[in-house]
Amino acid sequence: MIQSLSIQNFLSFKDEVTLSFESTKDKKLEDFHVVEVAKGVKLLKLGIIYGANASGKSNLINAFEFLKDFWFTKTDTKDEETEVIPFLLDAKTPKEPSKFKLVFFVGGIKYLYILEISKDFVLFEKLDYYPGTQPANVFERKLENNVSEITFGPKIKVSQIAKKEITIKCLPNMSFFAAYNQVNTLIKDVHSAIDWMSNQFMDTVEPKTRLVNYVEGLISENIEIKKNILSYLQRADFNISNVNVEIEKEDIPDFFISKILESNAPTEEKERIKKERTINVTKTTFEHKVINADQSESYYNLPIELQSEGTKRIFGLSGAILTTLEKNAFLAIDEIESKLHPRLIEYVIERFLRESVQSQLLVTTHYDGLLEEDDLIRKDNIWFTEKNKDASTKLYSLSDFKAVNRITSLQKAYKYGKFGAIPNIE
Repeated sequence: MIQSLSIQNFLSFKDEVTLSFESTKDKKLEDFHVVEVAKGVKLLKLGIIYGANASGKSNLINAFEFLKDFWFTKTDTKDEETEVIPFLLDAKTPKEPSKFKLVFFVGGIKYLYILEISKDFVLFEKLDYYPGTQPANVFERKLENNVSEITFGPKIKVSQIAKKEITIKCLPNMSFFAAYNQVNTLIKDVHSAIDWMSNQFMDTVEPKTRLVNYVEGLISENIEIKKNILSYLQRADFNISNVNVEIEKEDIPDFFISKILESNAPTEEKERIKKERTINVTKTTFEHKVINADQSESYYNLPIELQSEGTKRIFGLSGAILTTLEKNAFLAIDEIESKLHPRLIEYVIERFLRESVQSQLLVTTHYDGLLEEDDLIRKDNIWFTEKNKDASTKLYSLSDFKAVNRITSLQKAYKYGKFGAIPNIE
């Protein structure tokens, strides 16, 4: 689980900000919201980000996505850029490094990852873990004369040959982890961190993210997943009584086969297409139950293309959320309200909290009705982004406000600007 992420000089974040999943001492809804990952460390399953348009909500989500991509992206030459984007609306910051600090737990063990990176080089990178109250270093990487120098902590067992190979592979514009993945060695604490980031750190879901193909694959492989996804769909459209995914083979014209063989498709798929001269086509239909005038029942199958945008959105989201629950993973959803009715948003969040063991959900939204759902949301779930006069993003928590417990309507207080983070409309 993630404890916190600190960001500085990245996109709209000029000065350091920290998003924390640590719970306050509030006992409200604790059984549903709070997980004690280690003795005395209680983390929240849910974070909700409010803010005006262009205030930095999506940039916060992008920071998580950047870290995951950076960990696993292998560069072919040392001349490629790192793709980090510093705060550009300033004379100094474009020339300064972007900084990240991620604190997370794997199996009850705390890890601290620090990264300082420019558009050309990784200037500093470090991973610590906490076998007790004090940190122990896994690796530390510095840039000397445009060359990465890597040292390992005294508790880390790694051969001199492996150290040399990792150092050689670690180009100055790529992560330590991408270099490690190219070397035939096993360092337990490095592997644990990589496994967590790879399997328990889901790809971000944005309003335009297409998840239909992903969910179709889940349904075709697992009948229980199908039942769960159907239960989500029936909240969006009560007439939906079933969902069917069929994979059919269609003949491919010769000219199209040659194009596929020249493409970047997986080798196994190329060989299958070359041999069978067919392509797999997925057809998804939704069965609709209709009550006729004489109270009899009729059933009609309609293709997914004819479903409402909201139905298709919840179809995709449900698959991502169910996978997150299964893996005890972290999932970020940008603009969760996109194409969804407010009651459906509440249902998705309530169900996630009820079914989550150690999974986490971070969402951005403009739907302020959640602020009134005091039987669903805790105050420490709520965060705000606001644009400063210098165009940088300020990030702060609802829990930072004094006497917030005495406010009778958080929704009205937010609407009238008591917490900031609203458009400046006059």
